[in-house]
Amino acid sequence: MTMTTISINGQRLWQSLMDLAKIGATPKGGNCRLALTALDGQGRDLVTGWMRDAGMTLRVDQVGNIFARRAGRDNDLPPVMTGSHIDTQPTGGRFDGCYGVLAGLEVMRTLNDHGVVTEAPLEVAIWTNEEGSRFLPVMMGSGVFAGKFPLETALNARDHDGKSVADELAAIGYAGPDPVGGRPVGAYFEAHIEQGPILEHEDKVVGVVTGSLGVRWYDVVVTGMEMHAGPTPMPIRRDALYAATFLLQSVIGIANDNQPHGRGT
Repeated sequence: MTMTTISINGQRLWQSLMDLAKIGATPKGGNCRLALTALDGQGRDLVTGWMRDAGMTLRVDQVGNIFARRAGRDNDLPPVMTGSHIDTQPTGGRFDGCYGVLAGLEVMRTLNDHGVVTEAPLEVAIWTNEEGSRFLPVMMGSGVFAGKFPLETALNARDHDGKSVADELAAIGYAGPDPVGGRPVGAYFEAHIEQGPILEHEDKVVGVVTGSLGVRWYDVVVTGMEMHAGPTPMPIRRDALYAATFLLQSVIGIANDNQPHGRGT
């Protein structure tokens, strides 16, 4: 048997996505499963149950990242890892993040079906609070794993109700014992649903990421005077909204002048 004869079970992957989508389902067909809520805990329980059923061993670190491992011939080699997240935006879709996790799980199931043993171990990761809808900073679990900010910054972060990441991890049972990061990864791949319309616009099925979005935010206050009523002549008005419209046009103009990569919102 060659690897070219192996393909994943698309219906099984689809069914897993639909089963997970039942947790936190919204009326318009999407999902609301904010990080570290009870619903996020239910989603984690469901997916990790599937991972155990696939014979994978699970580890959870101190920020709640989950790593499910499928052993290889040489388990001293650094793992080849894939994954994503299963927390959502308040009005998120069924696939954002979830596809990356469950596509990775489907690969493991398929390898099991065909009795394939890889040289290095394989891992599927579920990163904590990737969306940042409830807690800041965004990409929290992966950020601590990569050493971009300290564990304490993540654990001490609080939502609008004053609840901390540390307390909410404990509440849903995912305050793990493992240190965050500090171990080698042989390679990391992430399958994802495109956030924009380019693939559909170009009639493409799949694309490869070649860059990442960089964002700058500006808060601008335009101050005018309340003298917009009929008696005030146009030349002496100080209309703040009118002035702001020039800024709005400039933002779009700057983006248009920096194509194809410029964006302005």
